[in-house]
Amino acid sequence: MSVVVETTLGDVTVDLYTKERPKSCLNFLKLCKLKRYNMCLFYMVQPDFIAQTGDPQGSAKGGDSVYGEIYGHQARYYEAETNPRIKHTKKGLISFVNYGNGMLGSQFFFTLGEDLDYLDGEHCVFGEIVEGFDTIDKINATICDQSDRPYQDIRITHTVILHDPYDDPPGFEPRADSPEPTEEMLKSSRIGADENINDYAGKSEEEINEMIAAKEAKARATILEMVGDLPDADVAPPENVLFVCKLNPVTNDDDLEIIFSRFGKVKSCEVIRDRKTQESLQYAFVEFEEEKACEQAYFKMDNVLIDDRRIHVDFSQSVSKYRWKGKGRLEILDEKAPDPGSKKTISNNSNNKVDLKKNPEAARRPRSKSREARKIHRDRSRSRDNNRYGGKRDNRSPVRDRRRSRSREDRNGGKRERSPRDRRRSKSRDDDRSVHNHNKHRNE
Repeated sequence: MSVVVETTLGDVTVDLYTKERPKSCLNFLKLCKLKRYNMCLFYMVQPDFIAQTGDPQGSAKGGDSVYGEIYGHQARYYEAETNPRIKHTKKGLISFVNYGNGMLGSQFFFTLGEDLDYLDGEHCVFGEIVEGFDTIDKINATICDQSDRPYQDIRITHTVILHDPYDDPPGFEPRADSPEPTEEMLKSSRIGADENINDYAGKSEEEINEMIAAKEAKARATILEMVGDLPDADVAPPENVLFVCKLNPVTNDDDLEIIFSRFGKVKSCEVIRDRKTQESLQYAFVEFEEEKACEQAYFKMDNVLIDDRRIHVDFSQSVSKYRWKGKGRLEILDEKAPDPGSKKTISNNSNNKVDLKKNPEAARRPRSKSREARKIHRDRSRSRDNNRYGGKRDNRSPVRDRRRSRSREDRNGGKRERSPRDRRRSKSRDDDRSVHNHNKHRNE
């Protein structure tokens, strides 16, 4: 017996094992007649594993069998059929979900992979898909969140019973119309099952290429923000700054400022130079007060001859002067302002600045020239030597002591003369060794 399950991604035709699983097939067919599966959500899709549905609430916690409709709430679950044993060996099998202790309800799943032997004996297989494997592939390829729920809802829209071999039990009344969507379904923040998420529909090839390029640029900007090269992915360069390149090395800031000032007032003009050699890197940035002046300079100054060089002018793409302040705020850096994070703020007075490369002596600690200070230092060093050597080395220097030790070694044939302290230590070790040997012989 076959049932057509219509979903938002396509139709699936299922053949039921009416001989092997009569109780489960009756449950599935009568639930289809009651329209219980209409608008049911595929709330769990695990790629190459299973796609689970069958709960009218969509929470994976409900779903009563048809026997609960017939015999009451106490019969909402029924015992699974285990004989003959049917294994989950191939893709496209349909199986009822075990609620615990071998009890089944209305929830079921389609297998999306092969050789799922760890499902055998736990869940009850009652049919297989014979048509619509392309729909199963679409369900398998859907994008899901961390809880394995698809971002775009996939629902069963309708079920069509081709033939029902079972008679309706007493008191059973089939439903003629489909249930209306619930408020929870309408208020869901997920992408609707019937919502078209194809952004390229009805657009020309040029528009599609522009959209793809914009997405790629957004992705690259996000990566640059993650690595710290950009303060924010949505930051835009200033529209009143021009980038000028292919300059002659002899061209300086004043020359460019005079040339570009004919279009409007120039706030700043800077030729970028090497930090060490201070040689021109042959490109500059020109900042205007008005954007209109910047546009006029862009259109008229490109490929103009300056100092025997054809320059190239473009709008600046640099955001190096922007700094991220957090909470969506950006500020423009002032290179002349002191760094607020430094321990000491640098004075604005240029006379206080010292170039350590030209004057390295300024980094050294100034030496005191006071006679009293030198005398105090000499007295402290003598007292420290007296405490160390017991007052016997007041007038001896370390160099003189090393010379005397070397002369003793020369008199002893290259062997160092032992001090009285070393002799006492060696004698005490010999005494300890003799006492130990005496006690050992006495014990033996």
